[in-house]
Amino acid sequence: MKLTILGGGGFRVPLVYGALLADRGAGRVTEVVLHDLDEARLRAVSRVLAEQAAGVTDAPEVSATTDLDRALRGTDFVFSAIRVGGLAGRAADERVALGEGVLGQETVGAGGIAYGLRTVPVADDIARRVARLAPDAWVINFTNPAGLVTEAMSRHLGDRVIGICDSPVGLGRRIARVLGADPAEAFVDYVGLNHLGWVRGLRVAGRDQLPRLLADPALLGSFEEGRLFGADWLASLGAVPNEYLHYYYFNRETVRAYQQAEQTRGAFLRDQQARFYAEAGDPGGSALRAWDRTRAEREATYMAENRESAGAGEREAEDLSGGYEKVALALMRAIARDERTTLILNVRNRSTLSALDADAVVEVPCLVDAGGAHPLAADPLPGHAAGLVCSVKAVEREVLAAAESGSRATAVKAFALHPLVDSVTVARRLVEGYTEVHPGLAYLR
Repeated sequence: MKLTILGGGGFRVPLVYGALLADRGAGRVTEVVLHDLDEARLRAVSRVLAEQAAGVTDAPEVSATTDLDRALRGTDFVFSAIRVGGLAGRAADERVALGEGVLGQETVGAGGIAYGLRTVPVADDIARRVARLAPDAWVINFTNPAGLVTEAMSRHLGDRVIGICDSPVGLGRRIARVLGADPAEAFVDYVGLNHLGWVRGLRVAGRDQLPRLLADPALLGSFEEGRLFGADWLASLGAVPNEYLHYYYFNRETVRAYQQAEQTRGAFLRDQQARFYAEAGDPGGSALRAWDRTRAEREATYMAENRESAGAGEREAEDLSGGYEKVALALMRAIARDERTTLILNVRNRSTLSALDADAVVEVPCLVDAGGAHPLAADPLPGHAAGLVCSVKAVEREVLAAAESGSRATAVKAFALHPLVDSVTVARRLVEGYTEVHPGLAYLR
């Protein structure tokens, strides 16, 4: 089976390849094609993968190319993990937003809108090419903002594009661990949009264990989200939010922490990965050891500003091992081998959430089999959550409309309608600031 990875020179590609190396089942991936526009990054990541495969019998064969059409022809699965504008673009997203006193995180608020505006046209082109060159392929979208980009691609690929994120999986795992349950045996009642969802229940043997957690302040304070949001707030919500909701519930504190930080997250990763790629390109050193060391630092500093502003402390050791590659492999195996499983994924809503239309991409538990991902029925969201979900989905739709039409006015509308942007005047200045620093937004007129 052939797998094509778009953004194949990306830093997290070795996580995916490591998962493939561990898969010894029938019908496994035997060929991996890395596609990227940066040849130096392709060479560096290829060196890491070669070291990972050393001594592994029948390791998937790896090739690399800068030719997108060549990478797509004849493929069975496409992993889309592109970053339009690179980490320099992410750092600029943060800088422009913080200059206006609003959040610049890459998937939430102004930064997420800017990232989406320059990513959607590229993702749209990729989806058209997949439909033409590999119509039977399944696309698994890692590219952020994952829900928005998946929805853009679904307009050409329908249900054959599925978005993934490891945040809901990690959250469910932490809750199960605190409750003394086996995560593999627990059903996580999670619902919302990508980076905007809530765990409303955790059922083990048909019994919901979440009320026990919400009623115990000591238990709530024993895991990351409990410390991040506070036991009283979680008890008030009657649910455990995705960690990214910290940007909404504690926006003022988070913006202040980001403004006071020595370096934004994007700038940190830009500089860190520049060092990694330089080191990995040195034929005299170990690219794999450089990657391992860089990844450990990257994971330990994840959402550091949020944890500092909340006094949440350091990340737990169990949460430093990634996870999205495991979700991707489980999804691919379920489709390719008809191994029925349940995963939390980004898919078209159909009738799952009554507040949204059928084509809106949502993040919910899905039954996955050879026919793809089928969202499970879900109870309606409570009013506060439904309002936020509908508001952010409306913003995503304006981003899609702006990307399709090239309308600057529609882009301003997308920023102005976001709950974390507090003024139409600020929205206009954001569009001005982003178009000045991002050549990829020159299409907005």
